[in-house]
Amino acid sequence: MGDGRIERGRQLLSRVLAGVPADENPLTHAEDLPERVARHAEWPSWAPPEVVSAFQARGLGKPWEHQIEAAEHVRNGRHVVLSTGTASGKSLAYQLPVLSSFAADRRCTALYLAPTKALGADQLRAVRELDLPDVRAASFDGDTPMEERDWVRAHARWIFTNPDMIHRGILPAHARWSQFFRRLRYIVVDEAHAYRGVFGSHVALLLRRLRRVARHYGAEPVIIAASATVSDPANSATRLSGVECVAVTEDASPRGARTVALWEPPLLEDLSGENGAPVRRSAGAETARILTDLVVEGARTLAFVRSRRGAELTALSARHALSQVDSELAGRVAAYRAGFLPEERRALEKSLASGELLGVASTNALELGVDIAGLDAVVVAGYPGTLASFWQQAGRAGRAGDGALVVFVARDDPLDTYLVHNPSAMLHRPIEATVLDPLNPYVLGPHLACAAAEIPLTEKDLGPFGDTVAREVLDNLVAGGVLRKRPAGWYWTSRDRPHSSVDIRGSGGEQVMVVEADTGRMLGTVDPGSACATVHPGAVYLHQGTSYVVDDLDLESGLALVHAEDPEWTTQPRDVVDISVLKTVTRQNHGEVNVCLGDVAVTSQVVGYLRRLPSGEVLDQVPLDLPEHTLETRAVWYTISEDLLRSAGLDRPQVAGALHAAEHAAIGLLPLLATCDRWDIGGVSTAMHPDTGEATVFVHDGHPGGAGFADRGFHSLAAWLTATRAAIASCECPSGCPSCVQSPKCGNGNEPLDKAGALRVLTIVLDAIG
Repeated sequence: MGDGRIERGRQLLSRVLAGVPADENPLTHAEDLPERVARHAEWPSWAPPEVVSAFQARGLGKPWEHQIEAAEHVRNGRHVVLSTGTASGKSLAYQLPVLSSFAADRRCTALYLAPTKALGADQLRAVRELDLPDVRAASFDGDTPMEERDWVRAHARWIFTNPDMIHRGILPAHARWSQFFRRLRYIVVDEAHAYRGVFGSHVALLLRRLRRVARHYGAEPVIIAASATVSDPANSATRLSGVECVAVTEDASPRGARTVALWEPPLLEDLSGENGAPVRRSAGAETARILTDLVVEGARTLAFVRSRRGAELTALSARHALSQVDSELAGRVAAYRAGFLPEERRALEKSLASGELLGVASTNALELGVDIAGLDAVVVAGYPGTLASFWQQAGRAGRAGDGALVVFVARDDPLDTYLVHNPSAMLHRPIEATVLDPLNPYVLGPHLACAAAEIPLTEKDLGPFGDTVAREVLDNLVAGGVLRKRPAGWYWTSRDRPHSSVDIRGSGGEQVMVVEADTGRMLGTVDPGSACATVHPGAVYLHQGTSYVVDDLDLESGLALVHAEDPEWTTQPRDVVDISVLKTVTRQNHGEVNVCLGDVAVTSQVVGYLRRLPSGEVLDQVPLDLPEHTLETRAVWYTISEDLLRSAGLDRPQVAGALHAAEHAAIGLLPLLATCDRWDIGGVSTAMHPDTGEATVFVHDGHPGGAGFADRGFHSLAAWLTATRAAIASCECPSGCPSCVQSPKCGNGNEPLDKAGALRVLTIVLDAIG
């Protein structure tokens, strides 16, 4: 590989570092990743000439090795997961065997499943553009007109849909789909890594119901899963689909050389945040500046920003800065917002590919299902939650034969801080495994009710649903009058179907509707468990970049009334939280330290909220009178004896702050090991817990019954707490800040916190567990 290929990325990095004062150098690490050369394969002999010709007419001269390896598995009737990087042509791996079967058997059918309607629409368009006869590919989702649905049901051979429509529109009416199911040969599960946590658990059970209905009509469809690179994709796909999957992971597609830079914004000397903690320059402001420099350099750049509003502000700031340099350049930067029509997205892709558009600031909406690759630079503002997402976003940069730049800009957050100071954890660590738990009884129960309503459940059906666990859940459903047990099996007895009461997106109950009071327009929904924290009276609620203020929250009717307003402050809830141990499932004794996994009840009550300026300054605290909320879920916790704390130099008055700081930092670092966001989990710490009798730190899942995150933390405790300690130790602040032990979601105003004490607590636990 010639030096020139790396040189381009290094040149761009030098450009964005130009003018930065030496004592403010934000670069913590830069590393060159080599070019990958393509490895091609021959078209398989079983592929009909007209299908191969259709692909070649679309510019696909020869396939890559991994595409054919996956297609061969499918051809031989094996369930398969293809887990390779961005722009590695995963679509061809399932299109080739499906379309080849269509050509050989004019009756067989296929089902394509995507997590979003937009991605399904893109893949449908790609299949139609191949222009093969008698494929009859069609969309069947919430946007499909009622008059078209009958035609799709009767005539379509390849249906493109999403989990929501399978659950609400197809399975409850499976008898009307009998012809389609009888001939069903393939089920394609695209972007399978997106199915994680509670949502993934729901989709896993949905796929089991789908396969059961297909089997009822005599079909045994092959599962074809396509995923970004994840750890242990075979096990992840097997757990998701309920059938044994073969993994194809060797990526044979070409990729250009890339320079990856880790970037930590400097501390702002003249500004302090909560409790006087130092504040860093925001990741959004840094990203706007980097985007500006790259556009001036003529580099086609995509910047990923966490929120819609953040993406709009980043583009606006870059345009303003560019207008000072060259008014023409300002017009070559755009924001990508949610809600783009497919043709608008295609136009944006084309403009960026041609160089007509040089810079785009986007949310992760451009992470999935878009035809953008080979860019000169990608900037990622804040860790996107998982390494899989980071590499998915970074994969948009780099053309074969040319170099590119990827910049990761850290937010003021413990995980981001850890990653920019521990490059190997970012650049050389295996991708996370996808965490989901289809045996969660809170998720399993509703799906067993739906399955019984579709076709009465029998003993032989229970294996894929967890067997013994499924029987226990069914007993509870029978005791509650939801199902009736007869000698032949379990039956749904109501006239109404249970499907409408199941939210497969995993919110845990009937949604609270957010409605604009003046117009009656519904803006969105929030789940009942988080309603008090997100749409309490006075809360600032963001919807598609527009700010609203909540006037009233009625939990009984599930309604939050808002009005449009853009105040200069944001709001942050304050709550009191209590936790009780319901059941200890596993306990590990390490002398004076115990580590446990089990079921807990978390009782929380929002008691007020802070109004905070963008600078971090707190304007005031407003009291609220809202009901308590109890969540039964899964938690991992550790206890430390008083004698051990004292011997480590922690006196009783210090213990609460030390445990609290250790808890905050651990919550921030769990996404390093589990495919979760810090908002998916919570925590409680106490110097003396009544159920354990000792100083205890709990970290719990934020969903009823759990989502598998606490379990992952328990099984990876040493690695998790080692990373947590390193994140705190590497932070340059004197006594604690948002980069190490302060939390943006703390209900106690980040008090008390003891950064030095947290290091001692974590050292005690790590020394004990070895």
